[in-house]
Amino acid sequence: MSSETFKAIVARKTESGQTIALEQVDNSFLPAADVTVDVAYSTLNYKDGLALKGLGRILRTFPMAPGIDFAGTVRASENPAFAPGDAVVLTGWGVGENWSGGFSERARVKGDWLVKLPAPLTPRLAMAIGTAGFTAMLCVMALERHGITKGGEVLVTGAAGGVGSIAVRLLSRLGYRVVALTGRPQEADFLTALGATEIMDRAVMQEAGKPLQSERWAGVVDTVGGTILANAIAATASEGAVAACGLAGGTDLPTSVFPFILRGVCLMGVNSVDASKARREEAWSRLARELTEADLASLTQEVALEDVPGLADAILAGKVRGRTIVRV
Repeated sequence: MSSETFKAIVARKTESGQTIALEQVDNSFLPAADVTVDVAYSTLNYKDGLALKGLGRILRTFPMAPGIDFAGTVRASENPAFAPGDAVVLTGWGVGENWSGGFSERARVKGDWLVKLPAPLTPRLAMAIGTAGFTAMLCVMALERHGITKGGEVLVTGAAGGVGSIAVRLLSRLGYRVVALTGRPQEADFLTALGATEIMDRAVMQEAGKPLQSERWAGVVDTVGGTILANAIAATASEGAVAACGLAGGTDLPTSVFPFILRGVCLMGVNSVDASKARREEAWSRLARELTEADLASLTQEVALEDVPGLADAILAGKVRGRTIVRV
């Protein structure tokens, strides 16, 4: 293969929607920017599943490579902050949505979007963490900023998924008592091994409940949204906090003002796409310290680039455990 050609999963616009295919492309396929990266690994996220299936209007530029995150090595740089050979990671910034992304052997992006990988993370380990783990750490940091102390009971919804599983591991490692909410009871042993002290069936929180319920949670990491988020808020203790980062269970929020004005509950939105450079660097430094290679091994499965399109249905149906890393 020529050094100027490379493989990419390419989404192309059609009259009826879009096509997805593994193609061989050249540098003209990449958008103009100041840093070119040889991509080593990417990951498969829920948003990627939507993009691959042409759902949710995730992809807004054609043709392009989906993939909302990647890690690899700088190939060429016109940005003084990066040099060829630097190991880097990218999450967010609309990459894989309106900018060609990580399901490609090569990517060209703005240097301001990149973070140098802190030791001991390798590109593979960084993508074992990926957007999901980065988001989980942002949620943990949000709870910490609100003063949620170690030892408190924290609920993690969607606990067997990408964000949820890493949130369970991080919170447990940091000294919190973690209750894992999941609709997959067969994953109880997996979640207990990650550090969950209790497994709760999602069914108990799927139906609309009272707007103010018995106080239980010091904090919540919610990856689901909808009625489950409303019930989690209603059961959050006085001065507690809820970090919300997902919508797999719906975009509505059928709650009331009672938890906020009677208990001082704080609902914090976590936006991993546009997080500041300083917050990104802090999150990745902490992830490098708090998660070991052994932690990540239990959370991940690895697939090849050509396998990615066939996994879209599984991740959208909630059948993918933990993290799926893509060997690019």
